[in-house]
Amino acid sequence: MPWYLAFILMIGMVLSLMVARIPVAFAFLLANIIGVYIFMGGHFGMLQLTANASESLMNYSLLPIPLFLLMGELFFHTGVAERVFMVVDKLLGGSRGRLSYVAIGGGTIFSALSGSSLGNVAMMGSTMYPEMKKNGYSDVLSIGPIIATGGLAAIIPPSGLAVVLGSLAGLDVGYLLLAGLTPGLMLAATYALLVFGITRVKPDTAPIVEVTKIAFGEKMKLVAINLLPMVFIIFMVVGLIILGIATPTEAAAFGVVSVMIVAAGFRQLTMSSIWKALTNAMRISGMIFLIILASTTFSQILSISGATRGLVDWVVNIDASIALVLLAMGLVLLVLGAFLEPVGIMMLTIPVFFPLATSFGVDPLWMGVFILMWIELGLATPPFGLALYVMLAATKDKSIIDVSIAVAPYLLCTVLLIVLISIFPEIVLFLPSLIGG
Repeated sequence: MPWYLAFILMIGMVLSLMVARIPVAFAFLLANIIGVYIFMGGHFGMLQLTANASESLMNYSLLPIPLFLLMGELFFHTGVAERVFMVVDKLLGGSRGRLSYVAIGGGTIFSALSGSSLGNVAMMGSTMYPEMKKNGYSDVLSIGPIIATGGLAAIIPPSGLAVVLGSLAGLDVGYLLLAGLTPGLMLAATYALLVFGITRVKPDTAPIVEVTKIAFGEKMKLVAINLLPMVFIIFMVVGLIILGIATPTEAAAFGVVSVMIVAAGFRQLTMSSIWKALTNAMRISGMIFLIILASTTFSQILSISGATRGLVDWVVNIDASIALVLLAMGLVLLVLGAFLEPVGIMMLTIPVFFPLATSFGVDPLWMGVFILMWIELGLATPPFGLALYVMLAATKDKSIIDVSIAVAPYLLCTVLLIVLISIFPEIVLFLPSLIGG
């Protein structure tokens, strides 16, 4: 069978099953069963499929995933997350657009600890949006920064999604986490600059609200008590991995214990919050591992059928520029991001995108960050982005058009930063190269 027919058959089967509302894991499993019979010889192929499935979950690099998820769930369910937003709010005082900056600043820190984009949007939408609406903030300065900042969870370390991608693509997880730090912080700064520009051009979109002034010493006390422990956890988890002091699994376990200690110190650690965090983390972990188990043979089938090699050779032979190839990859990720869960997108695209990018000399770490940014962009892209509907559920009084218009300027900022890191890949690679990656 020609490589292009094999490629269309395998990709087409998975996408068709997903469109038919078959769960991602079962869509991959059904496609793999058909694929092994066609390309791997029936009985032998099925033996290989079952062996791959069992071996896929024995990969030690997957072990940090449930721990990172548990860390984020504990941070959310214990209520410690609310302290981060409270401190950022107090620091900003009565500045114009204060609540928008709180959403961006607090959301960035929350993203680093939670690792869940949709969870971030849900939490900030339910807690911050009502206050913003009450104070007369426009949709662009209330809904927009909440959705946009939620997407930072996939990029800013320690990101559970980055751990998944690193494990699947065979990348060093520590260096991949570090590679996402600069672009993630640049995105947050870009969103803040956008808010600043809008409030200067249209001051009525964010009325100044009088707040009680707090002395500088009191502000520093709030930071020391409520914010520094969170920042310390982030830097310790990432630092332990990068410096080689601890494995990602050990660092993630350290993060879980640290959040529990901090929550206990604030007297917010209860059996109820622990149970909710555990059940949510187990549910999400189970979903991720089931997708990995069901789809682990997918890349092998593409390779044996010649689809991966054929696609790479075809792109090289037509003399396509790297810019055109990256644009095509980005658009595919954008479309898939509007319909599929991030892990499913990774399983579908990594077997094709990484060999293709490598043939053009693209750094694998850079490629990992590139994929994460496009996936998150897809989650917030109208009209089907999942983050938009999470925000709709939180607002209750807006339409999909209102939410789409509100987030559009922030999506443009994300696209511009993707272009920037494509022109200057050192933005992504500087920190890993500094450490030695």
